Amino acid sequence: MRITWWGHATTTIEANGTRLLTDPVLTSRIAHVRRRRGPAPLPEAGQCDAVLVSHMHADHLHLSSLPLVAPDAALVVPRGAAKLIHQDSGAAFSDRCIEVAPGNQIRIGSLDITAVTALHDGRRLPWSSYEGPALGYRVEGSPSVWFAGDTDLYDDLATEAGPVDLALVPVGGWGPSLGPGHLDPVRAAEAVRLVGARSAIPIHFGTFWPIGCDWLKPDLFLPPGDKFKTAMSEVAPEVSVEVLAPGESTEVDA
Repeated sequence: MRITWWGHATTTIEANGTRLLTDPVLTSRIAHVRRRRGPAPLPEAGQCDAVLVSHMHADHLHLSSLPLVAPDAALVVPRGAAKLIHQDSGAAFSDRCIEVAPGNQIRIGSLDITAVTALHDGRRLPWSSYEGPALGYRVEGSPSVWFAGDTDLYDDLATEAGPVDLALVPVGGWGPSLGPGHLDPVRAAEAVRLVGARSAIPIHFGTFWPIGCDWLKPDLFLPPGDKFKTAMSEVAPEVSVEVLAPGESTEVDA
């Protein structure tokens, strides 16, 4: 399996001839936040068999990035998101949507995918009435993968998402605070331990930051990746952690 991290929560999972793209943000700006590290993803990032969207927040369901995705790719989205996509982008996009909720299973190419719970606010916000469940996804490949989306720890995390070979786990955010429904590096390490992952790649950090706020809380921008690796070595030292830079890829064995 080949994993490419394009920054924030955008990754490509490639296995057995099938390519999945998670939470695509393929531009250099989202509203008032801009990409501070690495260029916008290469055009190849949009080449996929399906997109997996974890929830409706604009940095995960980024409507401006959908036209940059392969036109025949399925859009796997939380229940309720297709109406939002239809309103913004029209039927050419909403007709490609597969709406899912926790527990739903689908097959894309050679991969079986299960939507799992994420403890996070699933509403579009702000100034929008659209809402749906926040999700993670478990991909049954060789190896198996848990893409966490945005989540906090919850009671059934281990049984819903694990056991799994690889965790793509969020360890930070895009601004000078980290609100409820998110994992910091220490809690992310605990999440990886709970799902029994053999290896982990930290995501959702060190990419975007509010315009004009470069000076504010720099310890929340780049350091979360290394802090997660340190926390993981303390909680479960047997777990292999690879900290990537945006645009980097790695091979993961079963």
